[in-house]
Amino acid sequence: MTDSRADLLKGTLDLLILQALIFGPQHGYGVARWIEDSSRDLLRIEEGSLYPALYRMEKKGWIVSEWGRSETNRRARYYSLTARGRKQLESQASGWERFAEAMALVLAKRPG
Repeated sequence: MTDSRADLLKGTLDLLILQALIFGPQHGYGVARWIEDSSRDLLRIEEGSLYPALYRMEKKGWIVSEWGRSETNRRARYYSLTARGRKQLESQASGWERFAEAMALVLAKRPG
């Protein structure tokens, strides 16, 4: 991941994962691919960041996991949002939207 991508991800990884799971259960690779595809490859999540975040979020009760079979018939752990995770997503998304709006206002200011 390039420095600019790393900077974009700081403080947003949980939000990105929660948003990916709003569409239904996904295995870790599916979550990473969804984020890449949705961001037009501007954001890439490395396994070293993704899986610790998934485990941490599961401990917080935001997601649950169960074993299943992937599209290639491999055993994979699938993650799903819980009600608590949906509330967390709403809260984080709202905060991020307010921040993005404020940044847009600030950046729109030009001299003269």
